[in-house]
Amino acid sequence: MTDPTVEDLLERVREGDVRLHELDDHVDAGTAATVRRRLVADESGADLDVVGEYAFDAAAADPNIDNMIGGVQVPLGVAGPVAVDGGAFDGDRYLPMATTEGALVASVNRGCSVIDAAGGATARVTKSGMTRAPVFRVADVAEAEALVEWVRDNEDRLREAAESTTSHGELLGVTPYVVGNNVYLRFRFDTKDAMGMNMVTIATGEACDVVEAETDAELVALSGNLCSDKKPAAVNAVEGRGRSVTADVEIPREVVEERLHTTPVAIAEINTRKNHVGSAKAGSLGFNAHVANAVAAMFLATGQDAAQVVEGSNAITTAEATADGDLYVSVSIASLEVGTVGGGTKLPTQAAGLDVLGVRGGGDPAGSNADALAEAIAVGALAGELSLLAALGSRHLASAHADLGR
Repeated sequence: MTDPTVEDLLERVREGDVRLHELDDHVDAGTAATVRRRLVADESGADLDVVGEYAFDAAAADPNIDNMIGGVQVPLGVAGPVAVDGGAFDGDRYLPMATTEGALVASVNRGCSVIDAAGGATARVTKSGMTRAPVFRVADVAEAEALVEWVRDNEDRLREAAESTTSHGELLGVTPYVVGNNVYLRFRFDTKDAMGMNMVTIATGEACDVVEAETDAELVALSGNLCSDKKPAAVNAVEGRGRSVTADVEIPREVVEERLHTTPVAIAEINTRKNHVGSAKAGSLGFNAHVANAVAAMFLATGQDAAQVVEGSNAITTAEATADGDLYVSVSIASLEVGTVGGGTKLPTQAAGLDVLGVRGGGDPAGSNADALAEAIAVGALAGELSLLAALGSRHLASAHADLGR
């Protein structure tokens, strides 16, 4: 029996005999994508030919997309090279950035140039752990207290259950939170080089089975939003999620004046009045200028979960003039959720982005590549913050965009 043609399948979909997500059961993934693309183009009137021009294997993308019709291309640039003294990321490296925002890469590149002139940036991951926080129903606060005590006394049993589901993840701890007759258990895992969201969800589910079997608590939801994933949340700003990472640099006064056309005192004042006071007045969880720009661009370039830019922008930028009149600048990102294995990192163009940084795949020791990626992103964010603050200090922000036509 011959395989059905694109025209045959189009007709079967239109007649309701085959649904879009069932096409992969009848033909290879690439042909299935062609059928969907043709159908959508016919019904919407859109010209989707360019969407069908993609470089990856459609079958290999199956874990990353449903009802695939093609691929979307985002321009990819590089900033740097920039010298980094990191706990895991070291040397002179280019930073890959995928974006459609004109002038962004140029701005980060300028920051990298100034950081390099100052001898390079320092970066360190200060805390690591991916979280999942199920919510349980109990009868009353007395039962809530009993559950909290049980969890504290039986953390080893929860660890055994959770770690039985994974050969890589390690349960670091469980923190209970009580709200009336709701008990939230915030599980925190070391996921090594994986971002680990699926890993910790499966592992936490296994531990929840033990809680329900051994206590009177009833699981309401495997995620109770105290994790907290893909939402602005103070708990992540305080406790961290994924990687907590900081990058900093001290820049000589003459470099600031000659390369950035402003002064350390001016940059420090702008940072205080804009990033701290202005952000506080706005009720912001992030006290920075545009950290999300660098995070998003490097996430897209390296195959990270783009929605987690929400947590990745949870950052504080500091700037101060030193006693010697130089400029100290830092960026601390509280909840940067990154991985170098799994997810979108397997796609060829994203894998290439990781190769530019030298961090693709599992690290040795385990977790070191994801640490290095976090440090690289923090340095990119630091460069972006420095450049934007300087542009504001020299009053060149609008003219720079105008000159670049963007």
